[in-house]
Amino acid sequence: MIEKIIKESKDGVLIDIDVQANAKKNEITGINEWRKRLVIKIKAPATEGKANKEIIKFFKDIFKKDVEIVAGKLNPQKTILIKDIKKDEAIKLLRNLI
Repeated sequence: MIEKIIKESKDGVLIDIDVQANAKKNEITGINEWRKRLVIKIKAPATEGKANKEIIKFFKDIFKKDVEIVAGKLNPQKTILIKDIKKDEAIKLLRNLI
């Protein structure tokens, strides 16, 4: 299933995520199979871009790559770009976390 939520792009990989803000801790909780999105929880509130900054930092720590939110900045459903990584490598890293 994880293969369906990661798409290759010319700059890296795109991952569709579903974000729940104001959580107890930052974590990946699984995959929403219906929406085909990675479900993550973030401690930061969804105000003034705080959750977005936390999401970028969270994924930077996981992948050790530059991360950018490319869609859904004001929405709990977002698409992030992990730069300079291959799809296989991203899948392997995420599998270890789910």
